[in-house]
Amino acid sequence: MGSLKVIARYRDGRMVKGTTNNFWPGTLVFHIRPADAPDAAPVVVAANDLKAIFVVHSFEGNPRRIKQAHFKPADRPYGQKLRVTFQDGEVLDGSTANYDPAVQGFFVWPADQGGNNEKIYVLNSAVKSVRRL
Repeated sequence: MGSLKVIARYRDGRMVKGTTNNFWPGTLVFHIRPADAPDAAPVVVAANDLKAIFVVHSFEGNPRRIKQAHFKPADRPYGQKLRVTFQDGEVLDGSTANYDPAVQGFFVWPADQGGNNEKIYVLNSAVKSVRRL
């Protein structure tokens, strides 16, 4: 995958922003070089502690942008549309090519295609439910 800009969100609410070059689906442990301290040692991240890994365009995003929470009727997403409800109550609408509850996780391309999130790796252990749309 090369170097990715990511925001790793833990189940307990913490997050780490930075870059990684050794995250792959199914990886148990990977490293993030923190964006706010690029010369610091990489943070060791255990995937099982996470809720999701957000692959982002920028770490700042655009706080003034109005987010599109759901698909618009004209959207033609890649793969199957679904709604993911996390155990903490957060809801994510997106599409996936490979949802399988028996594996560690799956990628979701968000319904908000103009937002800061390029794609999101959702950890099944942090999911309450998945509903196909």
